[in-house]
Amino acid sequence: MDSIEERAACWGIETQYWDGLGQHRIVTEDVLSRLIEILGLNGKPTALDFPAVSVSHPAYQGHGNAPERMWGLAVQLYGVRSRHNWGHGDFTDLEMLIEIAAGLGASAIGLNPLHALFDNLADSYSPYSPSSRLFLNTHYIDAERIEEFPGLDEAGLADDVSALRQSELVDYVGLIKTKTRAFSLAYANFRRHGTARRKREFASFRERGGHALLRFSCFEFLRRQHDGPWWTWPAEWRTPEDERLAALRASQDEATGIHEFLQWVADSQWRACSTQAAALGLPIGLYLDIAVGVRSDGFDAWNQQSVFEPALEIGAPPDRLNLEGQRWGLAGINPIGLAEQGCAAFRRMLAASMQYAGSIRLDHVLGLKRLYLIPKDMRADQGAYVRLPFEPLLAAVSQESLAHRCVVIGEDLGTVPDGFRETLADWGLWSYQVMLFQRAADGGFVAPDHYARNALVTFATHDLPTFAGWMSSRDLAVKRALGMDPGESDQERAAARDAIARTMASRGFHTLDYPSLDRFLSETPSRLLMVSAEDVLGMMDQVNVPGTIAEHPNWRRRLPVCLEDLKGDRRLIALAKILSAERGR
Repeated sequence: MDSIEERAACWGIETQYWDGLGQHRIVTEDVLSRLIEILGLNGKPTALDFPAVSVSHPAYQGHGNAPERMWGLAVQLYGVRSRHNWGHGDFTDLEMLIEIAAGLGASAIGLNPLHALFDNLADSYSPYSPSSRLFLNTHYIDAERIEEFPGLDEAGLADDVSALRQSELVDYVGLIKTKTRAFSLAYANFRRHGTARRKREFASFRERGGHALLRFSCFEFLRRQHDGPWWTWPAEWRTPEDERLAALRASQDEATGIHEFLQWVADSQWRACSTQAAALGLPIGLYLDIAVGVRSDGFDAWNQQSVFEPALEIGAPPDRLNLEGQRWGLAGINPIGLAEQGCAAFRRMLAASMQYAGSIRLDHVLGLKRLYLIPKDMRADQGAYVRLPFEPLLAAVSQESLAHRCVVIGEDLGTVPDGFRETLADWGLWSYQVMLFQRAADGGFVAPDHYARNALVTFATHDLPTFAGWMSSRDLAVKRALGMDPGESDQERAAARDAIARTMASRGFHTLDYPSLDRFLSETPSRLLMVSAEDVLGMMDQVNVPGTIAEHPNWRRRLPVCLEDLKGDRRLIALAKILSAERGR
């Protein structure tokens, strides 16, 4: 009889690891047994010896006419404020942003994930907890651009939209109510009065969508019919069976069809943005973030049950900021199921985003090599690392990147295994280098020439304070007010500010403000410098405070300046002149 350690090894489960506190942890026998039990429900450990894959062709490296060093503007699209949107940024806003960026000499517009969420639930709005990475978030549709939408006045929505526009934060309750009404009217008009051309285009989209679109529309219908997650539904619907689902769609054509209609509209408006970026000559165009996983009760987990394990949750072991570990609310991955299908689910996910983007960022790219998985009935510190088919996944990234002419950036922050970044570089993935983490051994900040060439460089991320918030220690005060350990004292923050000031002064920058900081970062050899709209506009509060849900308005903050005024904003114009002179286009 094999030992439990030997059985765990057959599933790629690592029996020991170092946590973020530097503590060596031995995974207990009960955790190993539970992981083996869950992973064994959907497969056998026959494909664990993942085949080695040599680097034949590195990933796409960008257009040959692109500048050696570029810059781009990063936005949280939902938070974009304009005089036309409904209190939530949309694809028309994105077209305007592309035009602004092109006029300022930028090479890219960076965006939060646009994956499909549970679009009828007001508490499910984190872009990093999607239902599906194959389909789009319909909240970004500009309803007024749907040909069949009758107009605000005729729809009786003028007052509702006016209120949404005035809201300081994104009002998801009001947004869902208003857009649901608008979409229903547009769809009803399409069914009754849609032109022959529109009907043909929709039919073509449905045909191209194939089984995936059929399943998605039925899933959206079913989850509205049944309470609870999909594994509690009536037995006939707990797994996707295409013949049965086709019969369901035929019998519920109107109720399922609206979900296909909205995906068609979202695809059309999103594709128009991509086309516009190319027409205006942005060397990269749209740079899109990809979430590390999907929610357990969402479409992808239901659709690919051999790959996703809802009884497991992706997370992280204890570290300085989370002493009990982290749960990310995302379904675990079965490495055997993933490998046995040749990483097909992963390829489809990449293609779903790459078809629109000139560059993508893979969140938590370490997850291609291993994931920390936690049984849902255990504590966050009772997980273990599980190995994934690393080289086959990298090969899939490389091949899809070349096929779609899409640069791939790996979010490689934190502690990674020796040689990991070098392996990514060999495969052509760019690094993701955040200035706040680029520290020297003495606690100072590294000089620009220490940054990698094939990399994206930026000051912070959506999970970190803005520049203004960091300088004022606003983030520390917010966390303390929420009863959280900020992980840094006021004295440590002051020392970090002094360290940045010294490093910048050594390069001739004697003012510690955001334009000077970006001039400093412009001296790095890194191919792409991204500046966030929140930093350009001096916003104090960060986009997301990890470890909070309702306690803080995560994913709800709107920009303080309307898009119509952003083009002439002196802060953006001044910064663009600096960056275009230093990095050009």
